[in-house]
Amino acid sequence: MTRSTEQNPRESTVVEAAPKQLLIGGKWRPASEDRTYEVEDPSTGRALCPVADASPEDGLAALAAAHEAQHDWAKHPPRERGEILRRAYELITQRHEDLSLLMTLEMGKPLTESRAEVTYAAEFFRWFAEEAVRIGGDYAVAPNGKGRFLVMRQPVGPALLITPWNFPMAMGTRKIGPAIAAGCTSVIKPAHQTPLSMLALADILIEAGLPDGVLNVVTSRSAGKLMEPMIRDGRARKLSFTGSTQVGRKLIEQSAEQVLKVSLELGGNAPFIVFDDADLDAAVDGAMLAKMRNIGEACTAANRFYVHADVAEEFGRRLAERMGSLRIGRGVTDEIEVGPLIDSDQLGKVTELVQDALDHGAEVVVGGSPREGDGYFYQPTVLTGVPVSARLNREEIFGPVAPITTFTDEQAVVDQANDTEYGLVSYLYTRDLQRALRVSEALESGMIGLNQGIVSNPAAPFGGVKHSGLGREGGKVGIDEFLETKYVAVGGL
Repeated sequence: MTRSTEQNPRESTVVEAAPKQLLIGGKWRPASEDRTYEVEDPSTGRALCPVADASPEDGLAALAAAHEAQHDWAKHPPRERGEILRRAYELITQRHEDLSLLMTLEMGKPLTESRAEVTYAAEFFRWFAEEAVRIGGDYAVAPNGKGRFLVMRQPVGPALLITPWNFPMAMGTRKIGPAIAAGCTSVIKPAHQTPLSMLALADILIEAGLPDGVLNVVTSRSAGKLMEPMIRDGRARKLSFTGSTQVGRKLIEQSAEQVLKVSLELGGNAPFIVFDDADLDAAVDGAMLAKMRNIGEACTAANRFYVHADVAEEFGRRLAERMGSLRIGRGVTDEIEVGPLIDSDQLGKVTELVQDALDHGAEVVVGGSPREGDGYFYQPTVLTGVPVSARLNREEIFGPVAPITTFTDEQAVVDQANDTEYGLVSYLYTRDLQRALRVSEALESGMIGLNQGIVSNPAAPFGGVKHSGLGREGGKVGIDEFLETKYVAVGGL
């Protein structure tokens, strides 16, 4: 892989400042046999820098460090656990611009998107800093009056955390924040495409005063070979994963051996339903958010657009105008609105899905093909006349493509929206309050965007149903995934 020659001095500075080694037991160290792999800039297809390529033995060393630190960390005062997170939040805020640029370089999203993610990521630390001192319990008189019930919440123990490439910092803070607040040590494995944001975050936590061994970071080109021995090792007690449903199924199987506490945030196939009474201005604004956030590479991205036949032509025209006006390019400058897809595989998948829709009779309103030149760019695309049978309506696109299918009947569109193994998020636009509540209750998804195109918020529970996952992250319930409930029966009273 050719090393990138397009970096300006500031880009080189932020890349050089990020750690490139493994963090194990509070020490930065190389991988076994000094193995490394190259991190790619998806806007050019060229290498940014090498990072450590951990072996299974490195992973087990990280788990051993987490296991050794667990006892003392569980006893660490909750207030101080929260203060560490608070200090880390402040450091992230201070270094906002450098962290944003680093993210853009390794993931490709434009700077405006990276800035929004860094802010979002920091908020998880601020939220869980406040939750650390709110871990409660219960004390009650037994129904027969002859005893007492004492209920306490304790950290589950060492946690294995696996994060995806599309939100390389926020998906880390969403897991690390509650783990630290609850008193759990952890080993985190970031996606091989985007390790630099996580390594920079770990460095910030060290500076914020996190004790050695509480957070360990292992980077690797091969997630499966690295993680499976740790999952099957009896010292881990918790697994949290964000990624594809296919991988999630394998992790459930592996976790069964040690009966790990598992939380999974998996794939999505979000319907975006526009009824005939919708505010079209708001619906188009919401569609741009739900579709184009993160270049469409989000599990919450609107995947299937169901638009009432009476407004479909107008909605499609307005959406195409907005999509077609977006500025595409290398996202290191403020004017760029659409960056590249993450790699050649994802570019090939999006291209294939669009071609399948065209083969089934769909028509291109705008876009419809990759952009020529370096990098993995795909043009923002709107398709109309997309049949239900097209793969775009069954598979997660993870790209800037909006396929529009028309409907006329409320129950029929709800049935179509629910006709998927996924159930992460659904969006609907209507000005009819009764319909809004009726359809929200009927949609089989863990989250609903009602007249808004974004649902993610650190203070709200995030997660899905069916094959979109297990458990919830964020909100008041986010810390529960890292806690066990212990009941003490008190007699002699």
